Amino acid sequence: MAIRQLSETLINQIAAGEVIERPASAAKELIENALDAGATRIEIATAGGGKALLRVSDNGSGMDAADLELAVRRHCTSKISETLEDIRTLGFRGEALPSIGSVARLSIASRKRDSTGGHEIAVTGGKIAHMRPAAANPGTIVEVRDLFFATPARLKFLKTEKAEAGAITEIVKRMAIAFPAVRFVLSGSDRTTLEFPATGDDHLARMAQVLGKEFRDNAIALDAVREEISLTGFAGVPTFNRGNSAHQYAFVNGRPVQDKLILSAIRGAYAETIPSGRYPVAVLSITLDPALVDVNVHPAKSDVRFRDPGLVRGLIVGAIREALARDGSRAATTGASDMLRSFRPGFRPNSQRPQGGWSAETSPSRPFQPTTGFGERPQASFDGLSMPTARAEPQLSPQPAAPEPNARYPLGAARAQIHANYIVAQTEDGLVIVDQHAAHERLVFEAMRKALHSKRLASQVLLIPEIIDIPEEDCDRLMQHAAELSELGLAIERFGPGAIAVRETPAMLGEVDAHGLIRQLADEIAEWDTASGLSAKLEYVAATMACHGSVRSGRRLRPEEMNALLREMEVTPGSGQCNHGRPTYIELKLSDIERLFGRS
Repeated sequence: MAIRQLSETLINQIAAGEVIERPASAAKELIENALDAGATRIEIATAGGGKALLRVSDNGSGMDAADLELAVRRHCTSKISETLEDIRTLGFRGEALPSIGSVARLSIASRKRDSTGGHEIAVTGGKIAHMRPAAANPGTIVEVRDLFFATPARLKFLKTEKAEAGAITEIVKRMAIAFPAVRFVLSGSDRTTLEFPATGDDHLARMAQVLGKEFRDNAIALDAVREEISLTGFAGVPTFNRGNSAHQYAFVNGRPVQDKLILSAIRGAYAETIPSGRYPVAVLSITLDPALVDVNVHPAKSDVRFRDPGLVRGLIVGAIREALARDGSRAATTGASDMLRSFRPGFRPNSQRPQGGWSAETSPSRPFQPTTGFGERPQASFDGLSMPTARAEPQLSPQPAAPEPNARYPLGAARAQIHANYIVAQTEDGLVIVDQHAAHERLVFEAMRKALHSKRLASQVLLIPEIIDIPEEDCDRLMQHAAELSELGLAIERFGPGAIAVRETPAMLGEVDAHGLIRQLADEIAEWDTASGLSAKLEYVAATMACHGSVRSGRRLRPEEMNALLREMEVTPGSGQCNHGRPTYIELKLSDIERLFGRS
């Protein structure tokens, strides 16, 4: 079969299969072009989930007739010259507009700021129409209709209009977080209008617009630098979590990305602080020299490749863990709201219809009668309840009462223990309810973790060293981390070109599958250039031991024991969650309590 040159239209349609996967992909490319043009206001309108209509209007620099004619041709761009090592714009491939025009009905109207008139060009199924003058405001309006009409097979792979509209909304949210100084408006016949007013340099205000105002109250600021890479952003406290990872946003040099390395680093940083099946909320912005990152990995530009992935991963994990240790032990503000919702006014346990018909004496709607509610007979049912183990009555003394420690301690002073498991403490402006087992479990675990990192762990010497055959390159990687592994109690030696001899294993792990452990470490080092797997295993064992060695539920505590537990929680990193990620305490402000009684 003879080789022949493909037509320009077919080449663009092939490219569109990679660049334009769905309406949201087209929206992303058009919004990136608007941002690269310096727009401060971007309006997006959709119909039919973006399949029938997708219009992006901006007030950017605009284009003249010559620029418009080149913009719809393949591999024409104003954003790079001759190299890919210094990319500082969102777009650079010069494929988006010709790809869209090859599979849809595309029209572009644009006018430069200093021009007296605008121009419009149209592309239908890859065929470029003649340029014509057009009335236009400064900026650009790109309109895409009947997406994939030229490749109808692609329409079968699209989701419902609602799902496609939701994907466009997610794209706009990511762009809005990345560029808080730009006003975004998303509207259309298939949605309610969504508007994000510009917030200037206040990134947290924009995040609150997108993620909800609760994020502002539950976010911890991040600001870390390692070598030539800086990390800024906000990480949510562990108790402020979600049911999926959709609320994790990452940006590299201002570019929204969905990189597996970054998402894995976030997951690792929150290990043992979030319950299984729950995900943290985080917004991370990584800034580095463009030469140190490759953004030309995929036509969609959502993946990146770092020159030193281990450095980036270590920076993310270290910065988030430092922030959580500094300020992550506080309870999420949503805990009080959940508690308030559980108090349903008007609830009566005996509100079911009584047997034998209705009577005024037994009706749950009967008028309140003090003699009935506080008489000796009704009160007798409370005789079997045990009194709290902590004394709550004030001390009667002619001397002035000593100042309460509430103002000095965030978790306040213990006032009672209820159901032999929960400590109720009074703070300066509310009260705190503490799960004693979960709290003590975390304290024990942190003490054991500190011991893990403060000295070399005890190891057990194998009577006969285990020889493990692995590829030579894996042996080289393992031996580069031999000293680090030795600190964790794992002593290894080279045993020929393609084998490792294991002479000691961590005593804390007990009987160890050395073959499986070495192979897993080799795989992890090859992937991330770290040897954190063994450390994670040891911390998992420490967490298990802490759970079984903690104050058990049902144990009565003396007042001094409860206060000692509160004081230790205040100085222990991560004490707001147990090892399984559940909250250890819930705070209820006085204003919340007053709302329960209708006093606010």
